[in-house]
Amino acid sequence: MATLGFGVNFWAWALLSPLGPLFVSEGMVSSPALIVAVPVIVGSLGRIPIGALTDRFGGRVMMPLLSIITIVPVLFVGFIGQYTYGTLLVGGFFLGIAGATFSIGVPYVNSWFPPEKRGMATGVYGIGMGGTAISAFVTVPLFKNVGSVAPFVLVAVVLAVYALAAWTMMRNAPTWAPATKSMISQLAHVARIRLTWQACYLYAVAFGGYVAFSVYLPTLLHNWYDVSIGDASLRMAGFVIVAVAMRPLGGILSDRIGATTTLLVGYAVVAVMAIVVIVLHMWQDAPSLIPVGTVGYIGMAAGLGLGSGGVFALIAKRSDPADVGSITGFVGAAGGLGGFVPPLLLGFMWVQRGDYSTGIALLAMATVFAMLVAVWAGQPAAATARPARSAGAPAEETPDSAAEEALS
Repeated sequence: MATLGFGVNFWAWALLSPLGPLFVSEGMVSSPALIVAVPVIVGSLGRIPIGALTDRFGGRVMMPLLSIITIVPVLFVGFIGQYTYGTLLVGGFFLGIAGATFSIGVPYVNSWFPPEKRGMATGVYGIGMGGTAISAFVTVPLFKNVGSVAPFVLVAVVLAVYALAAWTMMRNAPTWAPATKSMISQLAHVARIRLTWQACYLYAVAFGGYVAFSVYLPTLLHNWYDVSIGDASLRMAGFVIVAVAMRPLGGILSDRIGATTTLLVGYAVVAVMAIVVIVLHMWQDAPSLIPVGTVGYIGMAAGLGLGSGGVFALIAKRSDPADVGSITGFVGAAGGLGGFVPPLLLGFMWVQRGDYSTGIALLAMATVFAMLVAVWAGQPAAATARPARSAGAPAEETPDSAAEEALS
């Protein structure tokens, strides 16, 4: 149920991305970068308080609640917001709430599984990010063939049905207990944990890269490769499907060979494939996707999916269960923010230079640095800032935990 909720809300979160090129063709905007980026940044920052609230109230309350709240901006954009640039930005801002549901499901799922299976569990939960693929497949066809409000009405109905089902069927794990700290104290506590910030960068690259491609790839393919808008959306969906499929594999591999090794493999694949795409453009006057370009982008999708699964396997295994929601909030925010900057940067590069090669090169550099951070995070001293305790219970002070807190 958590995975389903994640997927449905991500479908809502990604509604504007496939429509960006259409808004450009209709003369509403010169570039769709800001329109598709606004929901990303709002959903990202919203994960911090939503993660802390999940530690306090549990996923059983928070998941259906946010699903119901998301219906309001979905219908606003469908019936009012999509017709002017200003109202699109307003609607996109509040539509970003849907992206915050990510930080609900990770602690909820994490609490149901023993440590040796949490990598697999959080990886399977990550399949929900495939909601962006659903949006890519159905939004433009519904918009063109049924009516401009059709995709928004459909999503609103699905959200309402899911919220009712989630409220009826979801239960918090028997071992779960609400956090007793205030939100400010809880957030301040996890901000002092070194693993929090290491995981933030790792996820900003892995999931941020995925988000950036999922919202901007249709525009990139249309501009750089002269692919039609509809075909570009379908190709983006293929990219998303590969990344989504690799995310649970990243969690499973983390359980078997370790999260650090899984992260190193994922980031290495991204860096190599990014270099392949850049070299391809250097050799071709008229860049083509077939066959090497397609391999490059699909390879990056696979690496980003592995990395996304590995990050939360690392968190699940090395953090206190009572802190997972709050840590997830910070890390999820970093991932979303990692997806906010690239579309704006790529849009600027295209307007100024008519080329995206520099942006792809920056991705390769960021993933190489992420490999170094992954090794650092895998060191024993980075395991946790406090020894494991039952959810909501006070920490037991030990010499090791005090030293680790000071080091953090």
